[in-house]
Amino acid sequence: MADHPNDQAKGLRKITNPPRPVKVIAVASGKGGVGKTNITVNIGTALAAQGKEVLLLDADLGLANIDVMLGLHPQYNLLHVLDGSKTLAEIIVEGPHGLKIIPAASGVQKMAELSPAEHAGMIQAFSEMDQHIDVLLIDSAAGIADSVVSFTRAAQEVIVVVCDEPASITDAYAFIKLLSREHNVTRFHIIANMTRSVQEGRELFDKISLVCERFLNVSLDFMGIVPFDEDLRRAVKKQRAVVEFLPRSKSSTAFMHLAKKIEFWPIQKQPKGHMEFFIERLIQASLDVA
Repeated sequence: MADHPNDQAKGLRKITNPPRPVKVIAVASGKGGVGKTNITVNIGTALAAQGKEVLLLDADLGLANIDVMLGLHPQYNLLHVLDGSKTLAEIIVEGPHGLKIIPAASGVQKMAELSPAEHAGMIQAFSEMDQHIDVLLIDSAAGIADSVVSFTRAAQEVIVVVCDEPASITDAYAFIKLLSREHNVTRFHIIANMTRSVQEGRELFDKISLVCERFLNVSLDFMGIVPFDEDLRRAVKKQRAVVEFLPRSKSSTAFMHLAKKIEFWPIQKQPKGHMEFFIERLIQASLDVA
């Protein structure tokens, strides 16, 4: 069938018939400052190093910092997609091991206050992409704002990053409670960050799991830990992913292990295994909060 010049469904058809399913994973935390973005960047880099085509979406729309963390200087960002001056493909920048990054704006209030229609328009831009990807990683903002809820509802898998602080545990539980009770998200993967041992990470997971089992109908998976590591601090100061900068460090080993787990997660089949599921769910989530 010939393409009509005003065929608005042309891009969407590209997504509804992809060569193979895409894993869509949101990384979240109830509390800021627990290392969520660092974990997202390094898991993405580890997956890319293992030969996966990975696209990382910086979904902390008003306070984006993935580009800063990796020492990148993107000329364009999602703000230019919203105003129609650039396509999504035109703003993508490349990070370590071929990791592809969609940068958001930083310090721009408009990006933190998008209307449901603007959220929908931004996600519709995904339908215009013709690049093949295996994994779409979404680095959401901290907290439980509408945009965070929208992105995590739209993803197939949700990773929650916690550390051994009362506020982190409390806020992680509040986040899981909101998603499960109000939006029917029932499966979460937990990463314990900045732990001294696997046992300490498991004990942290048990604290959250115990209260969730008592009050919520959810399934929690202990995904693993990221240990305290001075090499990780060094990498952050150098604006590098530790997986690429110091691949033999303790934290790099942990990130490669976490990436391997993701690699072996089963790919969901129709309809949840394709990117149109992400688009449709995110648009619907945006409309629900209107």
